[in-house]
Amino acid sequence: MKKGEKKKVGRPSELAECLINAKEYLLGGYETFGDVVPSVAGLACYLGKHKSSMYEYSKQNKEFSDTLEAIKTVQENKLINKGLTGEFNSPIVKLMLANHGYSEKQEIDHQSSDGSMSPKPIKDLSDDELDAELAKYGINKPEIIQPAKRAKGQAG
Repeated sequence: MKKGEKKKVGRPSELAECLINAKEYLLGGYETFGDVVPSVAGLACYLGKHKSSMYEYSKQNKEFSDTLEAIKTVQENKLINKGLTGEFNSPIVKLMLANHGYSEKQEIDHQSSDGSMSPKPIKDLSDDELDAELAKYGINKPEIIQPAKRAKGQAG
């Protein structure tokens, strides 16, 4: 302790106690508590607090936030490994892993990276290209009627 610093006396803060117990939960306390995998909800029950309090504590304290992240990481790892060995119910594992960003759906990019599949604006089409596009929809090229040429000297 440095000169001029005050020694902390008294009972530790509620957050400090929760942090100690949260680390205990993470390091196996969840199993003795009866949880199959660690979770934020399980931690809240273990501490006798609301789940929303866990997120509030994590905003207030970096170490508590890191502990919550570690709980989520251990949960993800356990779900993957126990799911692969068949120890956990596959549909439940799939559902829970969705909370960790896993999914079955494939994202398809409908645009070509070189732009070759992107439609050209109409103003950039040649006459032949425009006629071909219109023909796809059964629209024939309109006939352009030229005005009749007048003979010299005729008034119109």
